[in-house]
Amino acid sequence: MRHVAWIGCLALAAAGPPALGQARPAEPVNMADAFDNTIVSHYPDGVWVKHFFEPDGRYVATFSDGRRWTAHWSAQSDRVCLSQIRPRQLLPRFCTRMVAADVGDSWRSRDPLGRTVRNELVAGRPSSF
Repeated sequence: MRHVAWIGCLALAAAGPPALGQARPAEPVNMADAFDNTIVSHYPDGVWVKHFFEPDGRYVATFSDGRRWTAHWSAQSDRVCLSQIRPRQLLPRFCTRMVAADVGDSWRSRDPLGRTVRNELVAGRPSSF
């Protein structure tokens, strides 16, 4: 099963794997396959963030230090956007383009603050997050 992943972190569904560090724009998106998996963003200092998308537009991020963020996500052309981010952040809305990835693929990107992260598409997700 192939998936499209949010370069900044997140996970959506579609086709075609990227090489490490090489992202390409997404093909038409079949979002249904994305909701069963997890994107994990790894920072150089060992910190991680797990990203979860729900079919109804809900988004949850859990951090290695126990913090939790929620937001609303939407797909717009070849981009995925977060809005209604809680707790409130400096950026009220963040958009980034989608890239193709298979479960097990990883790729480098930047987070909303411009920091380099290594993202990984991981099969499955916990029953609660």
